[in-house]
Amino acid sequence: MGARLALHALLDGGPWDAVVLVAPHPGLESELERAARRESDAEWAGRALTGDWREFLTLWNAQAVLADSGRLPSVSDLRRREVARSFMDWSLGAQEPLWERLGEIQCPVLWCAGERDVKFRALAERALPLLPRVELWVAPGAGHRVPWDAPEAFAAKVGEFLERVRS
Repeated sequence: MGARLALHALLDGGPWDAVVLVAPHPGLESELERAARRESDAEWAGRALTGDWREFLTLWNAQAVLADSGRLPSVSDLRRREVARSFMDWSLGAQEPLWERLGEIQCPVLWCAGERDVKFRALAERALPLLPRVELWVAPGAGHRVPWDAPEAFAAKVGEFLERVRS
């Protein structure tokens, strides 16, 4: 979700000289898909807010897009209200698709995707021709959660990218 929000910030005139995006989704294009996503996110919000927290995390992490990631970030049940709100406030279904605006991003972009994250690799490959200054990095052996799945490789790639674009 963070990379998707970063795309919005970039397009709203964010002040960055370069950006690293980890598995962003530029948006759902049909209203039918967006409506289904809003409904799904409302269900997830309800589970996060009122359901058993461990069960919520187990179900969340069992989703196909996340199931291929090994290391899982921990989220305290003390944050359940914030997690629930994020499903409603930042739902992919509530956001306008950004595909047609990606060409407006003028700073260098490192677009990261995990080798085993088929869905988000496909989104990256579709987005690449739309951005004027983009580099795709596919993290070897990683799933959707690239920084957790391949922390050393991710840190090295980000460091190399930033060093290169700063010089």
